[in-house]
Amino acid sequence: MDEFELIRRYFAHLGATRADVKLGVGDDAALLRVPEGTDLVAAVDTLVEGRHFPAGADARSVGHRALAVNLSDLAAMGAEPAWATLALTLPSADIAWLEGFARGFGELASAHGVALVGGDTTAGPLTISVQILGHAPRGSALTRAGAKAGDLLAVTGTLGDAGAGLALATGALEMHDFASARELLLRFEYPTPRLEFGIAARGTASAAMDISDGLVGDLPKLAAACGLAAHVDVERLPMSRALHAAADVDQARAWALGGGDDYELLVAVPPEKFGTLAARAMQLNLTLTPIGALRPGNTVTWTLHGAEFTPPVQGFDHFRRASTQITV
Repeated sequence: MDEFELIRRYFAHLGATRADVKLGVGDDAALLRVPEGTDLVAAVDTLVEGRHFPAGADARSVGHRALAVNLSDLAAMGAEPAWATLALTLPSADIAWLEGFARGFGELASAHGVALVGGDTTAGPLTISVQILGHAPRGSALTRAGAKAGDLLAVTGTLGDAGAGLALATGALEMHDFASARELLLRFEYPTPRLEFGIAARGTASAAMDISDGLVGDLPKLAAACGLAAHVDVERLPMSRALHAAADVDQARAWALGGGDDYELLVAVPPEKFGTLAARAMQLNLTLTPIGALRPGNTVTWTLHGAEFTPPVQGFDHFRRASTQITV
């Protein structure tokens, strides 16, 4: 199977069929029709085996994650996804791996109306780069800036589950509660991008970002973009029953603070609008938990039951320490 047969067989018609794709896979570039009155929103991420996912990870999971982490970036902007391109570097044209990868990528793409419209394939160490393109009504996209002092900080879902899932996937954690273990593994292997919530938050949230490097690593970025200080009451961090079944409270809290693999959203919202946004989350079967607030200043502070708290973990940085923890 040569490169062109590989593309034809696995990727030529992957994802959703969209009327706004004038020309897709198979030419030098794609031709796309962006809806009038919208801003184009673009993001790109690269996943490397052994750095972003454990070597030998299930191909379907890798395909899902490769797209999900990009969709999470669009969710943070309140954008509607539409098109994707894929650059895939493979050690070999392994048919079983390609079938699994294409299935995971294609299932998630179809679920969110995303068409694969182009890309590239090369030989080399397993590396996956995905560019996602979408749109939002002109001037409505969420950004990390825009919040004001007094705005509440809130997170979607629960934090730390995928950190425990990664520990399970790499053999660093063992559990006898198999139902909880399965839940945590799924949170790592098949993250859910919060696209519907991001769209619902437009016009209500004042700032947003996805938590890809852990709350400890990402909150300072949002606060700096807003030119403000941030404070978090650590005891308010939402954690699942499965996470508490996996470890003691200190380890669970460390995963909730430092794990970014859940791909939940961190939002700032004016206090008077929080109820509206929480109700929208509830309509999506999603929780929105207030964990702190933005204040005048330029620091990030943490307390646990009113006492000063120093997080035992750091946010992830590719060039400070190596890890299989995804950070895109």
